[in-house]
Amino acid sequence: MTDLDAHFDARVDTPGVDTGAASQASWLRDLVAYAYANAPAVRRILDEAGVVPDDVTGVGALERLPITRKDELLKLQRAEPPFGGFLGVPIGELGRVFMSPGPLFDPQGKEPDYWRFGPALHAAGFEPGDVVLNACAYTMTPLGLMFDEAARHIGCVVLPSGVGNTELQVDMARRMGATAYCGTPSFLKIVLDKAMEQGFDPRSDLGIRKAFVAAEMLPESLRVAIEDLGTSVRQGYGTADLGCLGYECSELTGMHVPRNAIVEIVDPTTGRNVPAGEPGEVVATVNRTTYPLLRFGTGDLSALELTPCACGRESPRLVRIMGRVGDAVKVRGMFVHPRQVTDVLARFSEIERHQIVVTRADHRDAMLARVQTFGDPPSNLAERIRDALWDVLHVRPDVEMVPSGTIPDDAPPIVDQRTWD
Repeated sequence: MTDLDAHFDARVDTPGVDTGAASQASWLRDLVAYAYANAPAVRRILDEAGVVPDDVTGVGALERLPITRKDELLKLQRAEPPFGGFLGVPIGELGRVFMSPGPLFDPQGKEPDYWRFGPALHAAGFEPGDVVLNACAYTMTPLGLMFDEAARHIGCVVLPSGVGNTELQVDMARRMGATAYCGTPSFLKIVLDKAMEQGFDPRSDLGIRKAFVAAEMLPESLRVAIEDLGTSVRQGYGTADLGCLGYECSELTGMHVPRNAIVEIVDPTTGRNVPAGEPGEVVATVNRTTYPLLRFGTGDLSALELTPCACGRESPRLVRIMGRVGDAVKVRGMFVHPRQVTDVLARFSEIERHQIVVTRADHRDAMLARVQTFGDPPSNLAERIRDALWDVLHVRPDVEMVPSGTIPDDAPPIVDQRTWD
């Protein structure tokens, strides 16, 4: 165990620390009892399932509870604002509240490193004194502060650069001596490419030697392209609702599940766990009393690897994220739901039919809104549609106006044409 491991002790997952079923069963029993007493939605879920808190004696007992998925949570928040009955503390005890696409409200408690990404950054090599370029949005959604608080919890200095303004990002990274990066992998590549456009060599003129990336797929070709420019890349996985659910170590054998999270891989139809190694939906329960979501369905597909990792961590690992359950897709780190698109475009009486097409080129996502209109569209319609979709989705699409009859009646609302090599 390194000095940094010892300093963080129980706050950071370290090799050799108990991550087994006995430890999880202990905190799970306490969590369920607390949630039943303090979160009305959890009480209803258990009562309707015919389960009392004392019945949940271990991880296996979770299968007796239904899965709560994002679409259901959206409905519950509308019916019982603002958090659908899942808040486990008085609202005055929160630190912040965010609004993710949906819209879905995400509370943040006052605990240090609330989303628990400190262990993930530590495993990626982040150390006290590192200067971190945090190229994530800080408004509305929590991603920027997820990584900001984790980095500062370790003892890093954070440059809250956000997204865009690549020339300024390069200038800030050089002048402040940035040594690490947090954000999406595609934007890191854009920053490194911009540095080269400006005549700098990322290997010698920039000090970014380590990166923690998340919120979008990391194809191996993109990892190699970034590492060829002098920056090692480790990826993580999580959600705005639950925080960190997995992260890579130096062995790159999958993403370790933190010991304060229980991750199940289930058949999306039955909700039953599938054998280790088989793909299914990621369903997670996190040891957090502020917002105690039990068996939250992420909608992501993965599989669990249970064989020991050479790094010494004893936790199971998510092999990779394989895609999504249902129609929603993630574009540039943001979820795009068909229902959201339909709600926005229903405001425009000129629109007869629409379809979203997602593609990827040069390691960057692109979203095209194909819009079929009644007759000739007004000259400014495409711009109005683009702005309206940006306001809701936080992804700015291209808009293509197509004539009547172009989009079939049975066309899927979203077509994802990306491949991940």
